Amino acid sequence: MKFPFLETGELGPEEFIRFPEPESADMGGGLIALGGNLSPGVLLSAYKQGVFPWYSRPPIQWFSPDPRFVVFFHNVRLSESMRRLLKKQTFRFTCDHAFEQVIKSCASIHLETDGGTWITGEMRKGYVELHHLGFAHSIEVWKDNELVGGLYGVSIGRMFFGESMFHTVSNASKAAFYALVNHLRERDIAFIDSQVANPHMESLGGTDIPRAQYLKRLKAALALPPPSAPWKMEIDPRLPALFRLLGHD
Repeated sequence: MKFPFLETGELGPEEFIRFPEPESADMGGGLIALGGNLSPGVLLSAYKQGVFPWYSRPPIQWFSPDPRFVVFFHNVRLSESMRRLLKKQTFRFTCDHAFEQVIKSCASIHLETDGGTWITGEMRKGYVELHHLGFAHSIEVWKDNELVGGLYGVSIGRMFFGESMFHTVSNASKAAFYALVNHLRERDIAFIDSQVANPHMESLGGTDIPRAQYLKRLKAALALPPPSAPWKMEIDPRLPALFRLLGHD
């Protein structure tokens, strides 16, 4: 089966490129197009259309899977053991204090555990540029002033697209997720796009929804103005927005 090949130069963040309709991905496991590049305009155009890059070697592959894996905040699950751990405030949380370190650590963890990574040098460069433009963000988890976990993703409008996470000590990636939920709730983000189902995120409350429903919800979230609150900050280790959401004191 042949897929459309994106013929485009590098695009700035205000420029836009139309991707093939999502239904064209149905015969290719979610694959919708090949080629193109990871410049800001191409990446932002992709996310706005429910498309994301995922590849380990050229050409770039662009996906729009059906179903789509998402996290709705009302479905977030917190185990009793994690609740106790978070209440102890073992970790310190920040946002956007060490983005490049987080994305590099995510790539290294996947290389060690999976024998390969889709977070290539080209991918890191593309997302670091999005970070400098204010679209890509990271959550950092610190213990004794050492970065022990984190995650990163992209935010447009009132939408957050999760990309990857890592941990070097037990429960640090889960803690990063809960810190993210706290941060996003304070900014009225609609929901989290987690792209493709995996057991770790399922245990935290992720669920599959039909792509058509995802695209409708995405359109509504993108129509809203971005949060006015700053992203870069120290996050309250008590995670008050998370515990209000879950009905814990």
